[in-house]
Amino acid sequence: MSEENSLISHLIELRSRLLRAVLSVLLVFICLAYFSNDLYHLLAQPLLKTMPANSSMIATDVASPFFAPFKLTMVLSFFIAIPYVLYQVWGFVAPGLYRNEKKLVAPLLFSSTVLFYSGMAFAYYVVFPVVFAFFNSVAPEGVTVATDINSYLNFVLKLFFAFGVSFEIPVAIVLLCWTGVTNAESLRQKRPYVIVGAFVVGMLLTPPDVISQSLLAIPMWILYEFGIIVGGFYSRDKEESEPETTE
Repeated sequence: MSEENSLISHLIELRSRLLRAVLSVLLVFICLAYFSNDLYHLLAQPLLKTMPANSSMIATDVASPFFAPFKLTMVLSFFIAIPYVLYQVWGFVAPGLYRNEKKLVAPLLFSSTVLFYSGMAFAYYVVFPVVFAFFNSVAPEGVTVATDINSYLNFVLKLFFAFGVSFEIPVAIVLLCWTGVTNAESLRQKRPYVIVGAFVVGMLLTPPDVISQSLLAIPMWILYEFGIIVGGFYSRDKEESEPETTE
């Protein structure tokens, strides 16, 4: 009976923390909803700055002027609320972790958030201006560049996600080294395959041009090398650690 009560209490806590996470996203969305058009205009700046003087973005669907900023605001609300969402995840799993696991997981949650934001910032400030300038420069003569606002949003969200996840490579390497799946020396030996794989991933996740592919692959390689350095300091403990005791 005690096990059943324990399971019910865990499910109740899980529901509570999920509800808090969802409410945090909704709260951020409510605060940003009024500025949705301004947010979309800010997101469109890398493209607008590279477009010809007499061209502009267009809306090919009747509802796009409303739904595109709405969708952006919702996604942005989730990105902003990620630290609190991860805090709720941490609060749920922490009681079941060993002491040494808690010392590692907390910094990893923080660093993964920072790296994800860094990947998005890198995409916005470095990748977008270069990629959009390239696309506009290769437009055939007589073709007017007029990008649909919904297509543009889907395109940049895809790149945001690709760069955000790619920047998590050091966290993944640390986890692999810490759990004993691999070690730094083994990862160094796989470097040539990783470099080729980085360019393949860059080709699959970015537009079909060498510039954007390289702008994703090279940071992935650098982050891989950084992950090897950090992962070298972590190894799986051979002895079982005792969980924290509470009075």
